[in-house]
Amino acid sequence: MRGKKTGKDVMATVMAMAKKIKKTAVVSGVCDGFIGNRMIEQYSRQAGFLLDEGATPQQVDRAIEKFGFAMGPFRMGDLAGNDIGWAIRKRRAQERPNMLYSRTADKLCELGRFGQKTGAGWYDYKEGKRDAIPSKLVEDMIVEHRKSLGIEPRKISDEEIVQRLVFALVNEGARIVEEGIAARASDIDMVYITGYGFPIHRGGPMLYADQVGLFNVAHAMKRFQANPRDDAKFWEPAPLLLKLASEGKTFS
Repeated sequence: MRGKKTGKDVMATVMAMAKKIKKTAVVSGVCDGFIGNRMIEQYSRQAGFLLDEGATPQQVDRAIEKFGFAMGPFRMGDLAGNDIGWAIRKRRAQERPNMLYSRTADKLCELGRFGQKTGAGWYDYKEGKRDAIPSKLVEDMIVEHRKSLGIEPRKISDEEIVQRLVFALVNEGARIVEEGIAARASDIDMVYITGYGFPIHRGGPMLYADQVGLFNVAHAMKRFQANPRDDAKFWEPAPLLLKLASEGKTFS
């Protein structure tokens, strides 16, 4: 992380040290969540909205894992600890009260289901094992949550799941490049390939967006923006993405 007063010699030393210990180093500017966690928050928000609208945790995880991720957002939450995200959302409620989230994750934590460490999260776990077992209790909680909001669940395709999760990463990534938090889009791809389980063969979220075509990505975002159960403000394509799409250019 490069601060305002970080010396060039210090940065060079740190990058050299990373190579020496066989790590992949990426320079980031300073912001809440830096590069990886700032993007994963948007990815996780979409996963929650998908539950509200009709998907199950196992359907979302299965779709994104079929795309090539090491694990889906709900299995990831159970591994990391769902109470971590709960603490962040509590902080967000004070800092950004207008930021939208599905309430399902909070309801899960209120039940004490923090993940593998408590033997129960989005999934159930047997003692001494990490196999994610679909939970009837969680399924019922999600169904009741939808009813409380007056939501009639709809069928959601795996394609929609993948697009909403991955394009959420792309849109936030474009803002990160635009703000100078990341020097280039390929730095974001390295963060996601080496640190967040993004499928290597797809090259990272930003390169994947280039391959899909930025015009097509922006068009999909406009479609998601029309979804009344999603966050329309978030899906406004980042200015950098719109600019590159209109010029027929790519991030890379």
